[in-house]
Amino acid sequence: MADTGLSKVTSRVTVQDSVYEQLRRALMWGAFAPSQAITISSLATEFGTSHMPVREALRRLAAENGLEIAHNGSARVPAVSRQRLDDLCQARIALEGLATELAAAQMTDEDIDHSEALAREHVETGKAGDVYGMLRKNQAFHFGIYEMSGSEVLPQHIEMLWLRFGPYMRMLTNYVEKEFDNGVVHPFSSYHFQIIEALRERNGVRAREMMVGDILATQVLLRDMCPE
Repeated sequence: MADTGLSKVTSRVTVQDSVYEQLRRALMWGAFAPSQAITISSLATEFGTSHMPVREALRRLAAENGLEIAHNGSARVPAVSRQRLDDLCQARIALEGLATELAAAQMTDEDIDHSEALAREHVETGKAGDVYGMLRKNQAFHFGIYEMSGSEVLPQHIEMLWLRFGPYMRMLTNYVEKEFDNGVVHPFSSYHFQIIEALRERNGVRAREMMVGDILATQVLLRDMCPE
């Protein structure tokens, strides 16, 4: 299994929520491959729990369309396709673009400084060859902006889209790992710094355009990897 980032759950009070939250983050980060089967027993062993909290977490994630549950109760990561990728990116562009534009009017200089620090950390983890670390910094950068939009609804819906985008993140991870092995480091953060610049200028329209550009660049890269 890939580096899922899952760890033992020790508190019985929060065991069910902890299993759910860890699995949800792992799916969003692309820790599981498209169409990968996920067994309750293997996850229970990894978490150090009984089957029950794992089964409930899988059920909740299936309700959010992050997983698919078969009639026999087994779970599977959704397959990928160009049509599904395009559909998800269309929704991401609408919601994340709006959240970014709204955030431009809300973020303080200190907030923007924090976002810039995350963007720089994203670059450094990439240079170090830490692919999963890079993806986590990328997520922190994006949601640090979305959560400043002043909207309670937008970040919640964007999270659900990122959950469904997880299989594509795994494809992106595999691609980046191969590129790193060949000594190639792509400028994936270029849009991030243009977003920061627009935020400092309090230019919401420009910030939205750059966020959309970031999503589109990923979409174009992934389309060639997806089956029809």
